[in-house]
Amino acid sequence: MPVFAVTGGRTRSAGEELPLESIVTVTVSGRHAADLQLEYRTILGLATAPVSLVEIGAVLNVPVGVARVLVGDLADAGHVAVHRPMVDRDGTPGPEVLERLLEGLRARSA
Repeated sequence: MPVFAVTGGRTRSAGEELPLESIVTVTVSGRHAADLQLEYRTILGLATAPVSLVEIGAVLNVPVGVARVLVGDLADAGHVAVHRPMVDRDGTPGPEVLERLLEGLRARSA
């Protein structure tokens, strides 16, 4: 399926832009969500354990921007919680966040 079809042609979510380092977890509502397209169901399955936007994009084989839109949709519906990273004074993610992202990517590629 073409990437634009997954998001209905949208390149941004209706809500606030999500940082790449955001961690996503499924909510109670998301555990009981039904009648969702495959990509949304896949994200909910991944988010039963904390998962990053980067990992979601990698698993879905879509650009991170598309993953942001999909996760934003799920967050707007209350199906996932988005945990924003702690940032340093200059606004960049701290080393703990970057290490966690790297560990998650390594685990997915193993």
